[in-house]
Amino acid sequence: GRVAMDQVVLDVGDARVHAGADAVLWGAGGADVDAWSTAARVPAPLLQAFVGPRVGAIVEDVVADAAGMESLGRRLAGILGAGDVVVLTGALGAGKTTLTRGIGDGLGAVGTVQSPTFVIARTHRTATVPLLHVDAYRLGDEAELDDLDLDVDASITIAEWGLPLVHAVDAWLHVEIERTVGGGVDDDADDVDEPRTVRLTGHGDRWPASRLLAFARETA
Repeated sequence: GRVAMDQVVLDVGDARVHAGADAVLWGAGGADVDAWSTAARVPAPLLQAFVGPRVGAIVEDVVADAAGMESLGRRLAGILGAGDVVVLTGALGAGKTTLTRGIGDGLGAVGTVQSPTFVIARTHRTATVPLLHVDAYRLGDEAELDDLDLDVDASITIAEWGLPLVHAVDAWLHVEIERTVGGGVDDDADDVDEPRTVRLTGHGDRWPASRLLAFARETA
């Protein structure tokens, strides 16, 4: 056989193999994992559980209310550092600003963290790295983003409606927030106490699967 990038190509000879058939590496019907461990000189638990840097990861959870969203933000703040870009997407009232407020609280941000709709971007001082809060809802293209002259490399950037930013950065954490629509007169309120599904997906070298999985274990 031959290993080529993400593919393993095997010559099965005259065996009757059809497209879509399962290939058992170890376990029932295959070799024992300990035999692979011995041959590869790699501990068996590492073979069974290791997630390499080329494998993407998605962490998903249900947040019960606004307090839970802020709490998630505080925990997320614990893994963020200079140069990290977090892109928040979701409908009006999904909880993007509430999550950002939690991140700001976790970082010890100075000043009230609120949606910078009219100023587009606002920087908060923290004890360590500045928190750059961006509302990209009204940004039309990358040129308008460049005009803001944001110091993304030296800041932790949280961008609401931030998908226009992703073409300008090499790595980002995408946080999608889904909420139940039609819950009452306050549908557009960011802090409505109803469950939200939050999905975190890392993109680029700064967000390997191991980083997100470690965060998921800490918050479990």
